[in-house]
Amino acid sequence: MDRRGALAEGITDWQLRHAAVRRSSRDTYLPEDADELQRIHAVLLGAPPDTVISHLTAARLWGFEVPLVATDPRIHLTVPRSVRRRHRRDRRLHFSDIPAAETRRRHGVVVTSASRTWIDLAAVVPPAALLAVTDQMLARRFPRDEFPAILARSAGRRGVATARRVVPCADPLAGSPMESVLRWLLHEAGLPRPVLQHVVQDGGRFLGQVDLAWPHHRVLVEFDGNVHRDRRVFVQDLRRQNGLVLAGWTVLRFTSADVLGRPQQVLAAIRAALSADRPR
Repeated sequence: MDRRGALAEGITDWQLRHAAVRRSSRDTYLPEDADELQRIHAVLLGAPPDTVISHLTAARLWGFEVPLVATDPRIHLTVPRSVRRRHRRDRRLHFSDIPAAETRRRHGVVVTSASRTWIDLAAVVPPAALLAVTDQMLARRFPRDEFPAILARSAGRRGVATARRVVPCADPLAGSPMESVLRWLLHEAGLPRPVLQHVVQDGGRFLGQVDLAWPHHRVLVEFDGNVHRDRRVFVQDLRRQNGLVLAGWTVLRFTSADVLGRPQQVLAAIRAALSADRPR
């Protein structure tokens, strides 16, 4: 709440200076352990009319994970172009006149629609991160044929060229946002497009469902996220890998440390596997 509202509720200035209370911006106060939705409502107290929650904050409200982007504690708002306001430590302002048709109400606040959030993100996140969001949208049954319509009505905006490059690569079968990042790395390097969630069988015996595969070359890639650190999962991974190798598959496994920290080595390993193998 703001100071005026606090005083009206009988809360004193002394109480507002309590260690459990945090001053978020000017005269806005929050509990120290406030969650994002509470912070959003606090920021909206001093926001101009027609403010819409947007960009990274909207993505979180829609439940989209955006990889490769540093955590930003600020609330992202889009305000009309005519508004003369500045950023504050608790908010990041974007200036645009958003039609009502491109807004929705979620968790009690007005937020950009999923399609508007997507094209907004295209201007501020790397292509690989946008691919991850696009994959998640498709996985939730967002119509693929809606993307060309979004691009058409957004002509001339920042990010449209990036979004146009990303859409053909999107796939609802992506297993995780970082797997999407890996696929973009492969795409940019000109490597053949892999099959996602490929089911491997040997003589009718199920060996596993793998993240990325080139069945013609019997090469597969697994992206190991944090869940693979669990001992039970780790043991299962080893047993499955042994079965795949014995069945004649080349198995490559990478983590985010590989994809982000040594991408050229990742590409070199996959190229070598695809070149060395002989189709069967």
